[in-house]
Amino acid sequence: MSGHRIDRTTEDIKRELTDIFKSVKDPRVADCFISIIRVEVTNDLSYCTVYFSVIEGMERAKEALKGLKSATGYIRRELGHRLHLRHTPELIFKATDSIEYSANISRILNDLDIKEDEDQDEA
Repeated sequence: MSGHRIDRTTEDIKRELTDIFKSVKDPRVADCFISIIRVEVTNDLSYCTVYFSVIEGMERAKEALKGLKSATGYIRRELGHRLHLRHTPELIFKATDSIEYSANISRILNDLDIKEDEDQDEA
């Protein structure tokens, strides 16, 4: 399969998974804000690794991971119905703390900006 087609399929999977996550009834998934960071699909479309993050932090992401693993069959079936693929890839979910990490970097940068403004006022 060509690289362009894999990229397009990857984006389609990411878009559809975002929508499917909203319909999952498991409270571990439904009660948190899940953001899909990255989706990686193998060339033969047999496996799809989904990296996600939760705004509430890594502990909450681990709980959501348990909910996603238990709902994998439902999510995979819905994905197959929506994308009309010949073979729906097996989903592998992995939690990351990238939202928490980027928020921390943003706080650090904002603190630096305040110090620079103070130095300019003194000069």
